[in-house]
Amino acid sequence: MPQKTKTTPMMAQYESLKSKYSDAFLFFRLGDFYELFNEDATRAAQILEITLTSRNKNADDPIPMCGVPYHSASSYIKVLIEHGYKVAIAEQMEDPKQAKGMVERDVIQVITPGTYMNDEVGMQENNYIAALSHQENWQFAYSDIGTGEVKVTTLTDEDSVITEFSQISANELLVADNVPDAFINQLENVHAFTRSQYDGELTALSTEFKQAITDEGERNILQLLISYVDTIQPHAIDHWQQPEHYEVSHYLHMDYYAKKNLELTQSVLKEKKSGSLLHFLNHTETAMGSRLLKQWLDRPLISKAGIIQRQNQVEALIDYYFSRMEIKEQLHGVYDLERLVAKVAMGTVNPRELIQLKTSLAKLPYLIEELETIDNKSGTWKNILNQLETVPEIVDLIERAINPEAKPQLKDGNVIRDGFNEQLDTYREAMHNGKNWIANLQAEERQKTGINSLKIGYNKVFGYYIEVTKTNLHLLEEGRYERKQTLTNAERFITPELKEVENTILEAEEHSLSLEYQLFTQVREQVKEAKASLQRIAQGVAQIDVIQSFAEVSERHQFTRPEILTDKRDIHLVASRHPVVEGVIGKHQFVPNDINMPEDTGILMITGPNMSGKSTYMRQLGLIVIMAQMGLFVPAKEAKLPIFDQIFTRIGAADDLLAGQSTFMVEMMEANHALQQATDNSLLLFDELGRGTSTYDGIALAQAILEYIHANFQCKVLFSTHYHELVTLEEHLPRLKNIHVGATEEDGELVFLHKIFVGPTDKSYGIQVAQLAGLPQSLIQNAQHILIDLENKQDIEDRPEQLSLFKPDVQPVSSELLNNEKEVINDLKSLTLDDMSPREAFRYLDQLVSKLEEE
Repeated sequence: MPQKTKTTPMMAQYESLKSKYSDAFLFFRLGDFYELFNEDATRAAQILEITLTSRNKNADDPIPMCGVPYHSASSYIKVLIEHGYKVAIAEQMEDPKQAKGMVERDVIQVITPGTYMNDEVGMQENNYIAALSHQENWQFAYSDIGTGEVKVTTLTDEDSVITEFSQISANELLVADNVPDAFINQLENVHAFTRSQYDGELTALSTEFKQAITDEGERNILQLLISYVDTIQPHAIDHWQQPEHYEVSHYLHMDYYAKKNLELTQSVLKEKKSGSLLHFLNHTETAMGSRLLKQWLDRPLISKAGIIQRQNQVEALIDYYFSRMEIKEQLHGVYDLERLVAKVAMGTVNPRELIQLKTSLAKLPYLIEELETIDNKSGTWKNILNQLETVPEIVDLIERAINPEAKPQLKDGNVIRDGFNEQLDTYREAMHNGKNWIANLQAEERQKTGINSLKIGYNKVFGYYIEVTKTNLHLLEEGRYERKQTLTNAERFITPELKEVENTILEAEEHSLSLEYQLFTQVREQVKEAKASLQRIAQGVAQIDVIQSFAEVSERHQFTRPEILTDKRDIHLVASRHPVVEGVIGKHQFVPNDINMPEDTGILMITGPNMSGKSTYMRQLGLIVIMAQMGLFVPAKEAKLPIFDQIFTRIGAADDLLAGQSTFMVEMMEANHALQQATDNSLLLFDELGRGTSTYDGIALAQAILEYIHANFQCKVLFSTHYHELVTLEEHLPRLKNIHVGATEEDGELVFLHKIFVGPTDKSYGIQVAQLAGLPQSLIQNAQHILIDLENKQDIEDRPEQLSLFKPDVQPVSSELLNNEKEVINDLKSLTLDDMSPREAFRYLDQLVSKLEEE
């Protein structure tokens, strides 16, 4: 009869640990497995797709249970972390063979989405954990555990927090008690993350950290972050670099929507890297370079000196092609120094990774030599050369100590090179001689007994043994060996001599493994002493990699070095292109366009058919500005640009269903954000603003926004619209100019020219675009008839003064036309609408009505 499950001492131990880590999956070590119980087991079995079993199956309430092998646990942990969960590792704290009673266990590590360090070195993306507090302003700090990067800032509003948080794409957010839950929900709508809190004791900040960060609020949020990480990942902060305070105003500011609309890191439609500017620019050779490239893309410079310095370095690498190819070749053999140094500092580096570190550091003399050669000719690389140094003592130590053929795991042995330690060599000699003695013994015994199948083997339970099959036992003389074990088909024996050699070998193996671990630890600690130098070297190498990537892409696509203007705010681009689109369709297929906005032109009004290239034209200006302020060359034949402080966009439309906002609401909120934050040095890109509401509402809002910008800012604006009524604004807004994307009809077919022309367009071509989309021909013909009817109706009914050519109370007095009516008809016949603007047409029509009323 089933019975109630009793709480065993082991389950009591499990429950005690689980109560301390209730928000994490508890991996409870039992022998060669990590076991999970109760709800953890039920959920983990589903997520990890492993078998769910139970403990005490015959009980009324069996305990759900599942497990994973300890030696392959990392792959299962990775899956849970990628799903946003936390994992607590409970290890056996003593040898089960020597334990009296229950084996002591304790949680030695908590792994969270923001503190997870993949066993694989070379991740091309940062894995950030962030912390947020709200005290008047917002205090924001973040770190990558794998690289030691630590940054902190103060932000003034929620929009800035959303932008910074989404920019670093933190996988975990440590939330202080003073942060409203409603705002956390807003953040979750932008980027998925794991929320964490900490209410334990705070770790004191080091003197070095206090000197680096002087603001009290920033110190507090940094202390919260450090305390949390130190609790769940012991030794993780051992390799943290000196924290860096940064100001968002020191970089070109782009909010979350601008970065998304401009497709900086992923395409809008597919939400993948492919099709983004980051993917296009990335010709880096190292994981460090790839991560730094994204950081530079997220934060372009606003300092002319900084931009010019990068431009000079890019130009030098273009000019010295063979040196660049040598640098590229050397970088190709450099592993992820940042993460390798982190693993050294945290004590998790393995033998193979130390070899990778040595291989990477051995490249430094060649990199430095090439850069010094270029610098002697161009004088542009001093800032990076100052970060680099050769570290021959580290290279030599690893070279002498670590076997290049060592396996990743220390327990596999053969990690330390022969000749590095005399005692270790003695143990190895004993093992070698012993095994040779055993091999010789096997040969001798075969010869003496005449049993060719006789063999000497080994297992962990019985040690070394002589094995003879039962069919050959009659060939053994009585008492030659001492019987050890009986098998189905064979007997195993031992001799005093064999036992003695076994003891020598096993003792040597045990001492050898212990000594190897000790020696490896000593080597690791010596390398750790050079942590600061190695981190500085890693940063320098990453910068070299990004600059060579800039040179590579600039030369490959024939980009031009832009002239950075500070004395006037002119935009002058000749034959500019959209770099990503051109990269996809090919240079010969892409139609380049000029973008000219002298100081007296603040707004370019862009008209033209849908799908003709208005959005591409706008985006390419945004991307060119970003590339220029990164220090990169740009896709144009000539380029002169001012330095912008902010870029705002309103490109595309989408509902924000999670926030309960319609397309039009999102559109107006983005427009408002731009108008509230923009300065005279900003760039605004507005695409089809006002289209989310009725026609007249949209026209009114679009016109009002343009007039507001014209009256209040000297910024640069590209404004595309399908409201042709707006083109007359050029007449009374001096800094607004009309341009349009050309299109023509050939044999009834619409042809996009993708070329920008001065002046407004004369037609929308909406039905022609629908025809290109493949709509049924009968539908197209019907639409054309409806359009004619609507245009005729609009001519009569659109405005009060246009409701009728005759006053309502005027009745025709005869079938003959009055004189004024004849004149009006003649005037209408001679009218050429193509030569008139809509406003001129309205005025002319009003004159005709007045003439009729005179009758």
